[in-house]
Amino acid sequence: MKEIKYHSTVVFVKDVGASKKFYTKILGQEVALDFGKNVILRCGVTLWEVDPDHIIPEKLGANKVVDTKANCFELYFETEDIEKVFRKLSEKGIEMLHALHEEPWGQKTMRFYDPDRHLIEVGEKLEHFVRRLHLEGRTPEQVAEKTSIPLNDVRDWIHR
Repeated sequence: MKEIKYHSTVVFVKDVGASKKFYTKILGQEVALDFGKNVILRCGVTLWEVDPDHIIPEKLGANKVVDTKANCFELYFETEDIEKVFRKLSEKGIEMLHALHEEPWGQKTMRFYDPDRHLIEVGEKLEHFVRRLHLEGRTPEQVAEKTSIPLNDVRDWIHR
């Protein structure tokens, strides 16, 4: 269907002010539009504090709109300086699901919670961790094998 185009991910939050502060001050995201209880971030995430009399909680049940135990999805962000981001989050006392670690394919990631306990992941940009693996002494072929990234892409990213 050509008439339908993906726009953004909406995250239901208990306190839009606290969530806006977390996403802008902690994660460095920018506000595109602020409608009070609905804040659209430039990255494609929308924060929405849904009024209790809205049709969504009416149909789902108020306790299911912001379920702090669900964690059925995660929001994924990338960075070129994962250690710096980890230090910043640690200094701010952000609750972590797990600290910085290296995934089996070589990418460094961390996972933590926003104020409503939505799961957030920050990982190294693909190009960055490919170059890092190469700088650590792996051949392009070894990097491609470890990461499952096509060898031609690995070679292109290493030489950028």
